[in-house]
Amino acid sequence: MSIVPRTGLRLRFLSDPGEFLAVAGDHLGADPVVSTVVTTIAHRQLSQQAEGIPQPDRDWWLVISDDSGAVVGAGMRSAPYAPYPPFLLPMPDEAAVALAHALHERGEEVLAVNGALPAVDLCAAALAQRGGGEVRVNRHTRLHQLGELTPPPPAPGSLVTATVDDARLATEWLAAFMGDADEQAGRPRGASAHEAPDHAEVLRRIHAGRLWFWLDETGEPVHLTGANPPSFGVARLGPVYTPPAQRGRGWASNAVAEVSRRIQAEGTQVCLFTDQANPTSNKIYAALGFRPVVDMANLVIVR
Repeated sequence: MSIVPRTGLRLRFLSDPGEFLAVAGDHLGADPVVSTVVTTIAHRQLSQQAEGIPQPDRDWWLVISDDSGAVVGAGMRSAPYAPYPPFLLPMPDEAAVALAHALHERGEEVLAVNGALPAVDLCAAALAQRGGGEVRVNRHTRLHQLGELTPPPPAPGSLVTATVDDARLATEWLAAFMGDADEQAGRPRGASAHEAPDHAEVLRRIHAGRLWFWLDETGEPVHLTGANPPSFGVARLGPVYTPPAQRGRGWASNAVAEVSRRIQAEGTQVCLFTDQANPTSNKIYAALGFRPVVDMANLVIVR
């Protein structure tokens, strides 16, 4: 489905991630770090399609073109958790507003918007104006890219790749991750409306070799770091989780540094998100050599 607002921009909604990547691939690949969330999920859904896993009918992929046909923005609605917020990459201001009007005309209920600023601000404000409600910030995040890795002070132990035998522990820790992150940022547990990966998703990550534990000197797991498979030459780290009793001992810094070193050795760029309300994690990543790329936000519309 295509919509041409009065701005001259063309908004094209696609149901197939493969078609989306074919149409917007050059645009996404021109800034693969900023595009990491969208490209990672598009490639993941392609893999799931090949396995016969159906995608929800509500999902869509968005390509925004100017009057010359050049792609100037992109986004998606593929979140597996309510209220299924769209995720927007950088786009012209008028495109973000036009998207809000298009969603209203399509009859889609949108009660949250995630992604790059200022697009999400403009889109959420226009949605609230059309449908009523007040825009509130759920979380401010910042995307960082690793330049030259600065090794941290060494900590006892070593990094190991998670195996199927670790699936139960990994599932428990990933379930605790978002709640603990909310508390560390001064929010109530559960304020960030993200659904923890289920056991099947954890097994998928393990089979892909994208989960690692840091083991202390006794061989006990004390930290978990994950990463997405590379997309357009970029791998995004996350989650990064240390149980409360093990924090402050350097496990996270050493695990993230070693995972990052291995990924960079493959010729892949490394990036990750931080919560701007969590000064501890921001300080750790800055010390390792991560530098800010773009600010993003998770916004909700309260009616």
